[in-house]
Amino acid sequence: MFEPSPIAVLIRDAFADYHARFGEITRRAKRRFETRDWPGAREDAVERIELYDHCIGECMLRLRAVLQDHAHDRELWIAIRRHYERSIDGQIDRELYKTFYNTLTRRFFKTRGVDAEIEFVALDIEPTDAITHPVARHSYAISELRPADSFARMLADYRFDVPYAHPLRCAAAIAVRLQDDLAHWGDNPVRAIELLDTVFYRERRAYLVGRVFGEHRFSPCVIALVNGDDGLRAEAVLTRRADVAQLFGISRSYFHADLATVGDAVVFLRSILPNKPIDEIYTVLGRAKQGKTERYRTFFRHFDAQPNERLVHAEGTPGMVMLVFTLPSYPLVFKLIRDRFAYPKKMSRQDVADKYSLVFHLDRAGRLLDAQSYRWLRFPRRRFSPELLKDLLQSCALSVSEDGDDILIDLCYVQRRLRPLNLYLREQMPEAARLAAIDYGQAIRDMARNNIFPGDMLLKNFGVSRHGRAVFYDYDELCPVTDCNFRDYPKPATAEEEMADGPWFYVGPHDVFPEKFPQFLGLPAPLSKALQAVHADLFRPQWWRDLQARLREGDYPDAPPYPDTLKLA
Repeated sequence: MFEPSPIAVLIRDAFADYHARFGEITRRAKRRFETRDWPGAREDAVERIELYDHCIGECMLRLRAVLQDHAHDRELWIAIRRHYERSIDGQIDRELYKTFYNTLTRRFFKTRGVDAEIEFVALDIEPTDAITHPVARHSYAISELRPADSFARMLADYRFDVPYAHPLRCAAAIAVRLQDDLAHWGDNPVRAIELLDTVFYRERRAYLVGRVFGEHRFSPCVIALVNGDDGLRAEAVLTRRADVAQLFGISRSYFHADLATVGDAVVFLRSILPNKPIDEIYTVLGRAKQGKTERYRTFFRHFDAQPNERLVHAEGTPGMVMLVFTLPSYPLVFKLIRDRFAYPKKMSRQDVADKYSLVFHLDRAGRLLDAQSYRWLRFPRRRFSPELLKDLLQSCALSVSEDGDDILIDLCYVQRRLRPLNLYLREQMPEAARLAAIDYGQAIRDMARNNIFPGDMLLKNFGVSRHGRAVFYDYDELCPVTDCNFRDYPKPATAEEEMADGPWFYVGPHDVFPEKFPQFLGLPAPLSKALQAVHADLFRPQWWRDLQARLREGDYPDAPPYPDTLKLA
């Protein structure tokens, strides 16, 4: 009989090794920012995403070498679990350790559903509630007479190997913006500010994240720094929760923040973003696997508390590739790949899975919704509406199976539920609909600048977030902009060609005709006119070809994650 304690230590040390390597990649972000090495930053983001599965694989090889024929001994693993739990007791990030352990056991035993004997399962608690350790931070009292001096000292405490172009101007601009934004707090509204010691990096910006205090209240405070041709400067200050929530949104890439421990930072971020689910905070910090664990925990806690509510088809136009269902009272959707796709879809199920994997690795530019893959979810059969259950068993038999009174789902993708754009536009007053249509165009532009072409640009494939942003969430035809062939639409030479129902010329598999976008987007005429007035470039083939040339040279246009109105003077 194997002694369980050394095995528990082996797994604990494997997670510590993963954490150290995660931190090593994360720390490169500072140098990438200082040297403006944006391609290197993109490579680091992908390397860090892939690190978790790489470390899990290494640990499984070591365990198999040690355990040999005992690798699937349930009694041994039950004992290992007890020793492992004791070995991590007192760790701030013990939930991350547990998730690492669960991943190992699920892959060893190919667990379907949950195995409470060998996994860590806790649907009845909020793990961060036990964390009282304060995250490391700087605190500053703000002088009423010379507030800019206080902010100058603050900026000086965050050291970079690049000087500020105009440090006093930056400090003065921050002071003025905070005074203006918080003027409703009264005279001299800003009394103090505290910022996390850790600088947050993403794409081309560094962020100082914290809180600003008045006499009786506080607000989030995020200061965005950019590294320009003439040095560093403060570009924007965000104090509204809605703006900070978008910065930490699930349609953006993950931050690189060198946190010694994660749980205490999550507790702090929840204080400034109380409406953001804990799973999304973990995920945006780059701890995607922990985000999945917390999403599972919070959903099934809610699911069990609503025993009479049924899972139903999600609202919106049914997709030819994905079947989508939801629990009406909870803002998530579950997406399963159908067994077969109707014409004209030509991809395979693996092609679709590859597209979702691609999005997981991409810079999502604030316009692609994060999708987390789950395997072997177990639901009680009685919790499905009859219509949904019939559709699942008929359309998704390769992913869905029956196990007694339960339904098992082999693979699905889980996303936050958004209102489909086609439905949203029908429900809104004219001005709100016009703004949504314009933002839909901006979403296409933002994705394009990050070398992402949505492929299927129909309104039903976009949703509207709670902050009113258009976000793309259907990835089966997504591809790099640089893979497309943007063509001018040929002019007919004869009356027969002009009257033809379809193209009278050869169309290749990668050909795209931007001039024809307005005809198939499905926008009502007033909204189509508004879209074309603001985003005329999207309908010009030459704009796309010029963008391709830039992208192929590695010149990705900058896309700030906040509007120009939030930028400092």
